[in-house]
Amino acid sequence: MKERLVVIGNGMAGVRTVEEVIARDPDRYQVTIIGKEEYPNYNRIMLSNILQKKMTVEEIITNPLDWYTENNIELINHDPAQKLDVASKTITTASGQTIGYDKLILAMGSNPFMLPVPGADLEGVVAFRTIDDTAELVNAASQYKKAVVIGGGLLGLEAAKGLQDQGMEVTVVHLADWLMETQLDETAGKLLQQELEDQGLHFLMQHATKEILGETRVTGLKFSDDSTLDTDLVVMSIGIRPATELVKDSGIEVNRGIVVNDYMETNVPGIYGVGECVEHQGKCYGLVAPLFEQGKILADNLTHQADIKPYQGSTTFTSLKVSGADLYSAGNVTQTAGLDTIEAFDSASRKYKKIFLQDNKIVGIVLYGDTEEGSRYYNMMKKGATIEDLQSISVLTAPGCDGAAGGDVLEWADEETVCGCNGVSKGEILRAIREKGLTSVAEVGKVTKAGTSCGKCKGDIQLLLEAELGDSVTAATGMCGCTDLNRDQVVTQIYAKHLTSTKEVFEALNWRNPEGCPKCRPAVNYYLNVAWPAEHEDERTSRVVNERMHANIQKDGTFSVIPRMRGGQTNPQQLLQIAKVADKYQVPLVKVTGSQRIGLYGVKKQDLPAIWEELDMVAAQAYGKVFRSVKTCVGKSFCRFGTQDTMGLGVKLEETFEYIDTPHKFKVGVSGCPRSCVESAVKDFGIIGVENGFQIYIGGNGGTELVEAQLLTTVETEAEVVDMCGAFLQYYRETGIYGERTAPWLARMGFDNVKTVLLDENKRKDLWETLRFAMEAKGQKDTWGEVVKSPDLREKMYTLDNRESLVTGGRI
Repeated sequence: MKERLVVIGNGMAGVRTVEEVIARDPDRYQVTIIGKEEYPNYNRIMLSNILQKKMTVEEIITNPLDWYTENNIELINHDPAQKLDVASKTITTASGQTIGYDKLILAMGSNPFMLPVPGADLEGVVAFRTIDDTAELVNAASQYKKAVVIGGGLLGLEAAKGLQDQGMEVTVVHLADWLMETQLDETAGKLLQQELEDQGLHFLMQHATKEILGETRVTGLKFSDDSTLDTDLVVMSIGIRPATELVKDSGIEVNRGIVVNDYMETNVPGIYGVGECVEHQGKCYGLVAPLFEQGKILADNLTHQADIKPYQGSTTFTSLKVSGADLYSAGNVTQTAGLDTIEAFDSASRKYKKIFLQDNKIVGIVLYGDTEEGSRYYNMMKKGATIEDLQSISVLTAPGCDGAAGGDVLEWADEETVCGCNGVSKGEILRAIREKGLTSVAEVGKVTKAGTSCGKCKGDIQLLLEAELGDSVTAATGMCGCTDLNRDQVVTQIYAKHLTSTKEVFEALNWRNPEGCPKCRPAVNYYLNVAWPAEHEDERTSRVVNERMHANIQKDGTFSVIPRMRGGQTNPQQLLQIAKVADKYQVPLVKVTGSQRIGLYGVKKQDLPAIWEELDMVAAQAYGKVFRSVKTCVGKSFCRFGTQDTMGLGVKLEETFEYIDTPHKFKVGVSGCPRSCVESAVKDFGIIGVENGFQIYIGGNGGTELVEAQLLTTVETEAEVVDMCGAFLQYYRETGIYGERTAPWLARMGFDNVKTVLLDENKRKDLWETLRFAMEAKGQKDTWGEVVKSPDLREKMYTLDNRESLVTGGRI
């Protein structure tokens, strides 16, 4: 007969422990979970996203009711434990149920601390801790105008921003000199205040609340200096206390929290503790990462694993989920007397980095405005890595890093932590991708839990997916789970509301994740590039890793460098330069590519900037969702079968359209005769020279799903080829889904419809005008090397009719 394992607490710590137990030995225990709230287990971290209108309650449910049933777990919900009898090994709930146990996990979490001042029991004085608290705040915001949040810590600021998003005028009252004073130093704290003030929040610093005013409902606050402030709602957010009431007088040792040893055992045999209610080595934790680390140790103990490692405490980190206010804090940033520091501060852009050192090792981290290096610093701190061999600048900026978000994860050792909340390493993520065939961040999260808590590591997970799977990870699927809108609806709103940055899109369209995710950021950035080429500044950190690095990442984490050779032509000077660079940087492989270029393979990331500078050649963009290279045969210049100057036409096409963004890679082939030596029939835009001109084929794709191109038309001159190619490119740009190749795009749009548009001279002219404007905005040149000018095009592009065309392909 199975032992009965009872868990008091249906929160993140207790349920994670049960998950870990099931993963190790699913048949060992009959599990019962007793919960205080009426909901199944949910991600408490995301409550602020509900308040900020970015997520729904359903979306933060981590383990739905079906999960309990599937795992044969008895859930006693909305019926909190009220009495624990250690002698009889029973728990009695509020409804009078009595449950026996063989082993017991105490995971009651914590309670919000409420200021013991007159008026604290008035209607309209609430905490922000549960789904029900959040619902009460949303309801209050629909009826009242002014709110005060007491407490300028992490949760208080998220509550304040959420109430502002609900339409309230919000003031944050804080006792300290600067915000989040236990996680930030004064510089970062004041930068944060400045940013939030710019967003419309108000602050009263160094104010102590003396009394909450009102008769039945709150009407205001009185402070220690006897000044007052009118308000309709007060949110208490000044800290938490471990929930220990249940074990009072039970014989279980309690200090500040329930005391546990290194194996999460209390002083009573068979009773364990985990989460915010426990105290380990004199410390209580209120962040999610330590709770999950404790859960793993306890699961090892409960399932009698052979290699149990004792819990030695946790290195904690903090990040804020408020749009426009990126911060990261870890380790010791307050008790800093005698510590060395390395600091960088750009006041103009409000970017600040500071690390605290002891014996040449990082012991504390504060980042504001640019938090991308947080994981790197955190891993160095956890490992106790010394920085004595690094210059200060090398610490503050990763070697070889160009500012690309999260790029360093590709060079990390497998044991380094990617998801700090859930303690998931790079190696664990890669093994899951390889062994289970995972292709999305969501799938990785489901299997490994990485990215399922605060979500800050999703970008790094996406980079690992891209490194393993290449283009297959970015297949066209419209938008993502950050929004219920589809591609057409998003693009329509970009035009209708004149949104010119990803931040504006995410805020105006109520994105669930305020920063977007690795799937939608590149897509929205692309749609903005197409919609507002003159106004939208391309957001490099929203591009995929290959585009950020101007090189293709290889399976071993190195890169390939492929310079552009227009039309596949080169000369002795270029070849000598490539040879010098390959020799100097000991490039392992120099190879002629399938697109008639010379590629350098196995290049180290830190060598990329120097190599590009020394080559003095532009990139062939063999890595981007852009107009790629044009593959040519030698044509009539040398071949006895050639009918046209294919190399000249290929060079002209590349010079005209290179660097133009497209929904997916766009390849062109120019063959000088029907023998089609460059496989024009499997190119996105294929050209075959014939005696009377050029046959034009569209929508051919090579790769795993071979699609033959379809004959569009035959034209007589090179100028007509360029004209048709530009119109085709722009129509694909306007109507394609980000990540969609031309073959599925052509199938979706209909070949006959596309043909009708492209063969209509007026529609083709309209497409070219739009493309010329985009080229002009980006400094692009036309076929003859002239910068294009379209002075009246901006006005035309803003008309409703044209907006509809850009969204739906309604040029027909």
